[in-house]
Order: sequence, then structure tokens, then C-alpha cells
Amino acid sequence: MKILIEYISDVFKKTFEEAGYEKDFGQVVLSNRPDLCQYQCNGALPAAKIYKKPPRVIAEEIMNRVKDNTLLEKVEIAGPGFINITISDEFMVDYINKMNSDDETGLRKTDTPKTIIIDYGGPNVAKPLHVGHLRSAIIGESLKRIGRALGNRVIGDVHLGDWGLQIGLVISGLEKRHPDLIYFNKDYDGEYPADAPFTIKELEEIYPLESKLAKENEEAMKKAKTITAELQDGRKGYVALWKHIFNVSVEDLKKNYHNLNVDFDLWNGESDCEKVIPTMVQYLKDNGYTRISDGALIVDLETEEDKKPMPPIIIQKSDGASLYGTTDLATIWERMEEYNPDEIIYVVDKRQSLHFEQVFRCAKKTKIADEKVKLQFIGFGTMNGKDGKPFKTRDGGVMKLSDLITLINEQVKSKLKDSEEITPEEKEKTAMTISVSALKYGDLSNIITKDYVFDIDKFTSFEGNTGLYILYTVARIKSILRKTGFKYVENNVINPASETERSLMLSISKFNGSIESSFEQKAPHKLCEYMYEVANIFNKFYHENKIITEENPERKHSWLNLIYLVTKVLDYVLDLLGIDTLERM
Repeated sequence: MKILIEYISDVFKKTFEEAGYEKDFGQVVLSNRPDLCQYQCNGALPAAKIYKKPPRVIAEEIMNRVKDNTLLEKVEIAGPGFINITISDEFMVDYINKMNSDDETGLRKTDTPKTIIIDYGGPNVAKPLHVGHLRSAIIGESLKRIGRALGNRVIGDVHLGDWGLQIGLVISGLEKRHPDLIYFNKDYDGEYPADAPFTIKELEEIYPLESKLAKENEEAMKKAKTITAELQDGRKGYVALWKHIFNVSVEDLKKNYHNLNVDFDLWNGESDCEKVIPTMVQYLKDNGYTRISDGALIVDLETEEDKKPMPPIIIQKSDGASLYGTTDLATIWERMEEYNPDEIIYVVDKRQSLHFEQVFRCAKKTKIADEKVKLQFIGFGTMNGKDGKPFKTRDGGVMKLSDLITLINEQVKSKLKDSEEITPEEKEKTAMTISVSALKYGDLSNIITKDYVFDIDKFTSFEGNTGLYILYTVARIKSILRKTGFKYVENNVINPASETERSLMLSISKFNGSIESSFEQKAPHKLCEYMYEVANIFNKFYHENKIITEENPERKHSWLNLIYLVTKVLDYVLDLLGIDTLERM
């Protein structure tokens, strides 16, 4: 369906054009003074400068031409030439009924679908997910879902850290614990076991110990580097161990991401692009993009337009080793060959902005990425504790994501203990759903680029702009629909009987426009703001009207159909954010 405001803009654009003005001056926007009107057209002011007329004269000319249009209830001129617009109830109700009968609740698909790859994982194998992985996972997942809902082909890639020194450290630690494993026998030439000789718990214990040791002990670091080099050269035992590390880690990661309602289409890692690095490096050399600096192979990126220094990107170190920039470029190379995307979006900590600016510049300069391809870095802020510093455990360590969810879950369960809507058997599952929803909503309701404070009391509150408030609103409406035995009937919403009901309709009508603008701006928090607006107006409407006991059958059926649409809208948007709803709370 067309966005409601576009219908109104079309009226004013046509009128401006018929009056002899440029039609784009007829663009209509939401009113910034909802107490005065619903929409505004401010085109008379800029038009006045071009056509050398007083803006009020132009505004009056337009108003006189549109005043009899059936879409409009009232048109007034304010100030120097603003046109205040109130639409007719009949037009609004017709739009609401069309939304209610539409399978997609009025959301329209794009006429120009794109292939978009979103890189939004980035965890390392052999290590647990921690709170630092939360934002990339849930922001990326929401962008993927919104993009798909609008008709794009969106591919989510976890892009695992599964290569390099960290694997050498883990293999070194395994050898200390299990020196007799056949993987460490260079002369072994048989088949390796199908099952891993370790668990994810053991891997998670090994990495921090070996990493700490290597930083303090030169010999330990040297051994880990040797193992890494031999792995990359294809030593069979190490390759077999690496595959076990990868498979055990991915199995555990999938379970943890599933608990967050996050999934990926591609479970690729840095290792997947290793095979194309030699070809890419040779291409860069053959086409004159590289030079040697202090033994390293680099690509210069600085341009005359730069206002501050832009360091070159290192493709290979003096010892021939690759860096993150190399693997990120090779990944773009591979994605271009396999998917020919229109856009590649990276959802990563904002502190990596320089790295991605280097990678993007290099990809464009060297034509690894076509000119038409949009490379976008979406840098997010950090989740901080109340001290304003990155969120930690009580002993100062990095908090596991599973521990954070457990922390919230305990608080939620204490709030549900007196609920009469939920059976004791349902409480455990309900509490977990609410906990994850509270965490995700609390994160997504913040502007992506900004740091925010993790406040468990705020996140688990039933009041204010929180996930629990939205979920409770949905559960309240579903309870009303159950109690009344509601059955949906098309075109059953009638003209509003109060200003609050009118406001609710107007708020619901912004549904498709909110989703489109949220994706265009890559701003999931705008959908949280939209849901909070809808929920607030609904709850005011609920308290003003006795929906269940309303004696006028036509009015009652209209109200039930209207609040049914509210649940459709809220359910739809929550799903786009990867948040599950509940029938009861």
C-alpha cells in the first residue's frame, strides 16, 4: 500500500503544478504541532523566493484550490504561509480498513529490490559470546529482517574469526593437555576421528590461559606462531584439529544465537577467503596498486581531498603474513564473485571506523568492489555499566552473554511470581522470552552510534519505553480479543468517536512509512519509538473506553477491529526487531 502521507502530498503537488508552480513545493510532512493539525505543507515559503510573491498569497491560492477535496477535512494558513492540514475521518477510516485486510498490513515492497549482504556477527571460535557481541547480532538481525520485509534479497553472514594466531594458541593448549593425541604426530597418515576430542567448555578454558601465557612468555608465543604457520601451510593434524574447533564452536554459537532469535545464512569465517588471497594479491601487484614500504606490501589511500592523514593499508607484512585488512578485502572479492551485491553492510563497533574506511577505499580504488556497490559501515556504541565504562562482571572481567541473560531472567521471574495470567508451568518459558525481549528492546531503542547504560531496573520495567511495556500492551489487547470471542470482519472500522481514537488511527497509519524510513536510515530505534507511540495512545484509548462492555454493537465491533489492527502492527514490528510476543503476561 502507498504511504498515507503520499496520498496527501499527491493532492498538493498536483495543485501546486496546476497553479503554475514547481510541483515538489507540494510535499507534505507530519505536523510538528499536532495540537494544531495533523500534517503541514510548507512549500509556499521557498516558492515565494523563486516566484517573487508573498508566501501567504501562494498559500491562499493553494488552499482555495484544495478546500473541496474529499481527502481533507480542514485546511488553514498559519504564520507567514504554512498550510495546516487535517484529513477527513472517512479517508482515514478507509485507509485503516485497507491496512487491516492486507496480508502485509499495508507494507509495500520495493520496486527496485537489491541484493544486500550484512556482516553482523564477528565472534571468534573457541570463545564464548560476550556482551560485546550483543549489539552487532541484534542490530544486524533487525536490519536483515526489515530489508527482507521490504522485498530485498538480504544475506546475513556471521563472518567468524576462525583463523590466525588464536587457533595456534588453542592447538598449543590442547597439546599440553592431550599430548598423546594422534593429531600431534607428524608421521600419522591415517584417518582422523570424526568426533572432536574436546568440548566447547574445554576450548573456552584453554584460550584465555594460553593467550595470557603467550603475552608473558616469549617461548609460548613463538610456539603458537609456529603452529599457526604450520596450520596455514596445511599440516594435516593441525587442519583436522582446526576443523573440530570450528565445528564444536559453531554448534555452540548457533544455540546461543538461537536464544537471541538471531540466525545467519552464511557461517563463513576468515578461513574461507584464504584461498583467494594469493590471487587477489597478485591482481593488486599486476595492476600497479601496491608498493613496498619497510618490507611490507601496501596500498596508498590518501587523496588530495583528505583533511587529515589517511594511513596506507597493509596487504602483507614483511614476513608475508596477512592482516585483517587483507582478509576483509579478500572477503569483499569473494562476495562480489559469488553474490554480485548492490550493498555490503558491516555492523561493527564504531571504534573500527578507520579500519573500514581503509578497506572501503582500497576496495574502490583497486576496483575489487564495483563503483555501483555501496559499502557501508554502521558503527555502534558500547553497552556501559552505570559507571559509564564498558559493562563488566563484578570482578572486572568481560561478561558472557549467557550470564547477562540469566541476570535479567532472575529479575523478570521475580516480577512474574504474582501473575494470575500465567500458569506455573508457563512461567519459566515466559520469563526467558520476556528477558531476551527486554534485553533486545533495551538495546535497539537506543541510537546505534551512541553508547548507552545497561540499567536492569529500567530494562525490566513495565512502564516507559521498554520491551515489557510493549509486550504487555500486546498481551492486554489479545486478552480483550479472547474475552470477546473476536472474529475479524473486513471494513468494519467506522469513523472515530473521540480525539484519542482518531489519534490511534493516525498513529497506526504511519506503520509502512515508519518501516521504510527506519531501513533507509538504518535506524531500528525509530521502530521502537513508533511502537511506543502506538502503545501509549492505545493505552489511553483503553482507559477512556469500556471496550468489552460497550453496548453499541457497531461501535464495539469497530473498536475490536481497530485494536486487532494495533496487535497486527505491533506484532509485525516486534518480529522485524527479532522480538517474540506473548499471548499472556
